[in-house]
Amino acid sequence: MIMNTKEDKLQAFGRLLDIMDELREKCPWDKKQTNESLRTNTIEEVYELCEAIIKDDFQEIEKELGDVLLHIIFYSRIASEKGQFDIADVCNVLCDKLMFRHPHIYGDVQADTAGEVSKNWEQIKLKEKGGNRTVLAGVPAGLPSVPKAHRIQDKARNAGFDWEQKEDVWEKVREEFGELQAEIATMDADKMEAEFGDLFFSLINAARLYKINPDNALERTNQKFITRFNYIEQRAKEQGKSLKDMTLGEMEGLWGEAKKNVGI
Repeated sequence: MIMNTKEDKLQAFGRLLDIMDELREKCPWDKKQTNESLRTNTIEEVYELCEAIIKDDFQEIEKELGDVLLHIIFYSRIASEKGQFDIADVCNVLCDKLMFRHPHIYGDVQADTAGEVSKNWEQIKLKEKGGNRTVLAGVPAGLPSVPKAHRIQDKARNAGFDWEQKEDVWEKVREEFGELQAEIATMDADKMEAEFGDLFFSLINAARLYKINPDNALERTNQKFITRFNYIEQRAKEQGKSLKDMTLGEMEGLWGEAKKNVGI
């Protein structure tokens, strides 16, 4: 296990700041970057970090964390040039926020379990100066739909709006499925889309209640499907065929093989 001292960590962080300053002053590409030009790259870097986490590849996680950290340093450097803030301000604002949101550590609030901490979290945020004015205001508009739904439901739960018994959610799932089936019978595209959304939302709610991360669950199925479909494609090539040349029955047969042989 790597055990760098606090001094080692501060030295490494200082080295990164020095490199950023030099690149911003001397590198033609780095000199021309703006918040807007970096934004899409930042999104890409975060997704690459998420992919490394899904794969549980610690070397890739280390690398991708560095890329994300670089962007934080970069934005802070750009802001400092405009006289807005610098990386020290970013760190201090974060420290102040963490201390304010953990009164059970830095104050006199009692919270002995993770559940109690989570329950108090949204109420604490509402009290912050310049904080969210409504419970759901803090959910980023650009968040992908599945994690957004999960976050919305979690925030509502912290405000006390939740099922009394988690088992009750399945009646809601069945209700939404029935409403979807009714709209499918009418073939009204707009209403079918709306009911699909309601069904997805209720399933994500069920996942939350059973402490399942719906985004992780769906990605797990995505990876399972990719692995099995790749198996079908490879086996088809071994038989001198393309997937377009195969019947659905032949592909389903190879799918059954994949379920037995791939190990996922």
